[in-house]
Amino acid sequence: MDLGTATLVVGGVIGLALLLFGVKMLATGSAPPSTMRNFRRVRDAALYHLLFGAALLLMVVGQMIPGGPAAAAVSAFAIVLVGVALVRYRPRRGRPTEDS
Repeated sequence: MDLGTATLVVGGVIGLALLLFGVKMLATGSAPPSTMRNFRRVRDAALYHLLFGAALLLMVVGQMIPGGPAAAAVSAFAIVLVGVALVRYRPRRGRPTEDS
């Protein structure tokens, strides 16, 4: 296995893990505390991870398609998914609460 193939495999595995993590959060309605520290709602955290995972998987698939407009279209759609995740569901901290 050459370095390019190994990179695609690792990227696909990470994308699948992020996608499944997002689906799990949507299905259960809960998220780990470490994740919720950076998001206002579980739904935002779930969709952020789901969209990033789907985009990473699409980028891997786009790299495996032999050239042409199909590969470019898949990659462009992946970039759109990342844009939606960053603009609509980005991590935001709520108003800080005083612990003292």
